[in-house]
Amino acid sequence: MEKHEILVVDDDQHLRMVLNQTLEASGYQVLVAESGEEALSILKEHPVELIITDLMMPGIKGIELVGKAREQYPDLGAIVITAYGTIERAVEAMQNGAFDFITKPFSISQIESRVQRYFEYQKLRLENQTLKRKIQNYQIETQIIGESPAIKEVINYIDIVAKSDATVFIRGESGTGKELVAQAIHDRSDRADKPFRKINCAAVPETLFESTLFGHEKGSFSGAYRQQKGIFEESNEGTILLDEISEIPYALQAKLLRVLQEMKVTRVGSTTEIPIDVRIIATTNRDVDELINSSKFREDLFFRLNVFPITIPPLRKRKEDIPLLIDHFIEAFKPKYHYDKKVIAPSLMQKILNYDWPGNVRQLKHMIERALLFSGKEEMITEKHFRFEEEGNRNGNKTSAIPDEVIPLAEMERRMILAALKQTNNHRTKAAELLGITVRTLRNKLNEYEQKGLLEG
Repeated sequence: MEKHEILVVDDDQHLRMVLNQTLEASGYQVLVAESGEEALSILKEHPVELIITDLMMPGIKGIELVGKAREQYPDLGAIVITAYGTIERAVEAMQNGAFDFITKPFSISQIESRVQRYFEYQKLRLENQTLKRKIQNYQIETQIIGESPAIKEVINYIDIVAKSDATVFIRGESGTGKELVAQAIHDRSDRADKPFRKINCAAVPETLFESTLFGHEKGSFSGAYRQQKGIFEESNEGTILLDEISEIPYALQAKLLRVLQEMKVTRVGSTTEIPIDVRIIATTNRDVDELINSSKFREDLFFRLNVFPITIPPLRKRKEDIPLLIDHFIEAFKPKYHYDKKVIAPSLMQKILNYDWPGNVRQLKHMIERALLFSGKEEMITEKHFRFEEEGNRNGNKTSAIPDEVIPLAEMERRMILAALKQTNNHRTKAAELLGITVRTLRNKLNEYEQKGLLEG
């Protein structure tokens, strides 16, 4: 069995020796330091699980040592030794992250029991993390709904890749659940208790892209009033989801590629390289091959991202999952809308199955919620509660006739954009997804309409 490692820090040579001998006799591996400065130096070369430090020492005091050490090693435990008159300071040390404190004079049995209690606590904490991960995995299985071969294949791919650190590239139309799959991969990975940061690449202004991803130093550009870590640093030891990565400006793709290859970032305004340890998941709803052929996406970046590809099928190719999804959404909305039972009329279900669902699972979810609102206290949801989007499906079954009024395409585009914004309560990212365009394109169109005074419907 691997021995637990402890660092003893005390300027009293006799006490250091006693603690060293006591803990080694109890089966621990012990390092010693006579000052806070020496302790920090040792930790750089030899991280340990627990430090036992005197509170009052020349130079770096115990409280400061605990703070500095845990800043570098957040999982490091600390027990503080204090004289009776400085108990308040010991309590302050605990507030700064110390696990416990021991007052002088103390017996050998006291130090042994405190150390044993710490490692028992750590064992319990790890067991709780394991249990939490199992619960998360169960929740994932209930969120990714479906029994179709296509969705079962996706779930199988998640199981295969989750425990590795392989970069995952998820493709799929808007609304198919790419972010849900990314979350599932993170939750089933060994990084599940570490950060999971998401960035919608389509929503970041081009001028702020580099700073957002890699961070910046104070004064590096106008508005940089303080040092700021980028998403890569904030995600250290965890997972980054680069959502809609195909929207990253071409000029920055080479910098992203270098970061992915070297796992080092350089903040804007700095020359210092900062090592990082992150797992990358990227998504897109665009045709990457077409983007590469038109020189809008770097082929070498694509190869670096496409280590483990997953393609999520559109809803129209797994229609056997639609009844299961509807049951799931009806159950999920119960607490929000306070009903006991809701069912879909068979005639409506047939129409739902015949519809082509261009907005995929997200569109189905929103339309079920809308139908629940329209149904009020009625138990049966029928056609009168369910209005399909005004577009034809790929089977030729149209939900609305061709309008009698013929209008210019530009005006039709403007009306569709305003309708999408109204439907999403002016949420630009969601509106862009409904329209199948990027947020940047939507923003440019709205600026154009504002200049021409065309924003009102």
